[in-house]
Amino acid sequence: MPMEAKYGVMVEMLGASPRVKILEFFLINDTYDYSRSHVAKETEVSRTTLEPIWEELEEEGIIIRTRTVGRADMYSLNKENKAAQILEGFLMALASRYADEEEAKYKQKLVVKNRRKK
Repeated sequence: MPMEAKYGVMVEMLGASPRVKILEFFLINDTYDYSRSHVAKETEVSRTTLEPIWEELEEEGIIIRTRTVGRADMYSLNKENKAAQILEGFLMALASRYADEEEAKYKQKLVVKNRRKK
């Protein structure tokens, strides 16, 4: 399942470090499970860079192996993990803030446009 936008508000706020990109990928794409190769491709993080981060996220319990498909292990966000829950809340708060800012910009444009019509 390819992401529509490569990166979101978390990467925008915290920077495009490989760990943030991988975390954001799993937080946004939390419905399915993914292989390491798929995550590497979507986040544009090399497999060499991805491996130690992946191991840390597994040890922390943020991502979990869900099944094996052929030779590929599949992983998903561990929604039972407290850190993952906090990160989801953080991402939602950032997205809400961003949406509020965009709404305010849109409303301002409407006000300006309506003034021009008069």
